[in-house]
Amino acid sequence: QVQLVESGGGSVQAGGSLRLSCAYSGPRYSRSCIVWFRQKAGKEREGVAAISAPGNTYYADSVKGRFALSQDNAKNTLTLQMTSLKDEDSAMYYCAAPRTYLSADQCFRMSPTDWAYWGQGTQVTVTS
Repeated sequence: QVQLVESGGGSVQAGGSLRLSCAYSGPRYSRSCIVWFRQKAGKEREGVAAISAPGNTYYADSVKGRFALSQDNAKNTLTLQMTSLKDEDSAMYYCAAPRTYLSADQCFRMSPTDWAYWGQGTQVTVTS
């Protein structure tokens, strides 16, 4: 069974930093790619950052240079370090795992249809 649990959201002033964590468990295919999505009120979910086994990363242009992924394989935890936060980063953040094995190329497309497993989400609010 695949499980994902996010933590670490909160409220921060613009320019500040937050660290989100995703604790995951499940069969190997579900760990071939783990993605952070975010969803703003009234908007579709958008892919933010992805990590493909064995540790290659990809970032959406909107967060490149400000967000960074790190993975602790011993603890099955994926961390999203967010810096230089902007108002537009405010959203509910989710980590997600795929329904089947994904290659790195497939992973980094962050296609909305590839994700069968989602965490409950954690809210990030950036105030100015």
